[in-house]
Amino acid sequence: MKQPAGLPVAARAKAVALAQLALLRGGTSLDDIARRRERDRQPPNKALALREVAAWCDMRLKAIRTPPIQPTRAPGCDRPPVLVLPGFLASDLSTKPFREALTARGWEVHGWGLGTNKGACRNMLAEVERLVDQIAGDGKIIILGWSFGGLYAREVAKLKPEKIAKVITMGTPFSGDPRANNLWRTYEKVAGYPVDQTPFDVKLNEKPPVPTTALWSRGDGIVAPVCARGAPNESDRQIQVNCSHIGYMTNKDVLRKVLEQLER
Repeated sequence: MKQPAGLPVAARAKAVALAQLALLRGGTSLDDIARRRERDRQPPNKALALREVAAWCDMRLKAIRTPPIQPTRAPGCDRPPVLVLPGFLASDLSTKPFREALTARGWEVHGWGLGTNKGACRNMLAEVERLVDQIAGDGKIIILGWSFGGLYAREVAKLKPEKIAKVITMGTPFSGDPRANNLWRTYEKVAGYPVDQTPFDVKLNEKPPVPTTALWSRGDGIVAPVCARGAPNESDRQIQVNCSHIGYMTNKDVLRKVLEQLER
């Protein structure tokens, strides 16, 4: 597998070791670090999962109150357009507050316009490819993928790297155990196949050949942190945020960090 751009593996390992040393100096023991790592591999607990209900209500209210968004490009703007892909069982309504916030800051932002995301489907991947061609034209676009939408973002970037400037995922379970989340049983019922048997050939943890950033949160009530963070060679940057899973679409910290990555 091609190594991602950025720090070499040895340098990354050194950075991790230094971070652990800093924790030890701050009073965090090796046992605490080990327990945290183990928790990061497990599906989020019930308390975090229940918090997602309140976050969902907040997101829906903000989506309803947000006026219709019309993708527009400011005169003389050389920024690439942005395509936002919704999570599993979500649609453009769910990403509306986030898209409005980006639009208000001068970005040309597009929803996917393909209804509800019902999981991995070969026909839907082809539709996302078509959408990328349509929006990019002769240039490139940036794809933001929330939750399962990030899997489509990563896969289409592997198929059309010449059309993708960068990929940013938010709470996307592209790594580790596909059952280390609180929705895998629902996913299997809706999609109609086991969560670990995608109906077409993909390597979800393989980094796309474009700059790729993964946002992850220990406050996520749906996806295990390690699955959304991934290993160092599975994305170019792994950025921790403090939000719920639904909160990726409304959280100001997430918006700030996404804007930083868009401007890189």
